[in-house]
Amino acid sequence: MYHYDPETALEELQEDAVLPNPVHIRDMIVRARLAPDQALELNRKFQTYLEAFGDAQEIAKLILQQLGKPESPATAG
Repeated sequence: MYHYDPETALEELQEDAVLPNPVHIRDMIVRARLAPDQALELNRKFQTYLEAFGDAQEIAKLILQQLGKPESPATAG
């Protein structure tokens, strides 16, 4: 399962442009057995990722909501 394997998640990101779920990223950080300073740095980067991921989800939701609306007669081809 990619969400517990950073290398596979990175390959999928490069191949499919799919962002890993933040929960899976967090689990990878927890399982990595990092030194305290390294864990702190990755946690800071993770917080930035989490915020950006949430922003991207919100934007995608707005776009998909607009695309999912039935066409009005004025815009129908």
